[in-house]
Amino acid sequence: MKRSFDLSIAVVCLVLLIVPLFILSLIVVSTSKGSALYWSKRIGKDNKSFYMPKFRTMTTQTPEVATHLLEDPSHFYTPVGEFLRKYSIDELPQLYSILIGDMSLVGPRPALHNQDDLIELRTDAGIHNLVPGITGLAQVSGRDELTLKNKVEIDKLYLLRKSFSYDLYIIWLTLAKVVKGVGISH
Repeated sequence: MKRSFDLSIAVVCLVLLIVPLFILSLIVVSTSKGSALYWSKRIGKDNKSFYMPKFRTMTTQTPEVATHLLEDPSHFYTPVGEFLRKYSIDELPQLYSILIGDMSLVGPRPALHNQDDLIELRTDAGIHNLVPGITGLAQVSGRDELTLKNKVEIDKLYLLRKSFSYDLYIIWLTLAKVVKGVGISH
């Protein structure tokens, strides 16, 4: 049921957003050097790597680390990057990842391929068995403000409580947080 729901929502969103996505692509390309999409190497279900698309919000010279680890992330933002991140608009291309089965709407956010500490903690907790999500319980519980240990504890809580109704609740909370632009490293 989860996969069918994910596919249905992804298809509907892509159909409704095809023109805005195209316009956003043009804005990203016209305001900074590089392509509209950034393909980030991530770790998914069963610790298999995949490439996750995002609208490019950082310059092409940005180090490949989690944003909160950058000394001054604002130094690397493209002219529209901070806005796209604040409202999670940069995540919309991940609907593609749902279509091909690499991601779900709800699940733990996929770790960067070089976040060995997070990958190890998640593996030890059994979280690596989940399909990663565009949003998740950790995203609505503090997102970038959480320590790795806290994220894993919250992801473990999701693993224990996961259900269709819990996913709907997390999606609802996500929409509320996105509208407010809460919990994102700037």
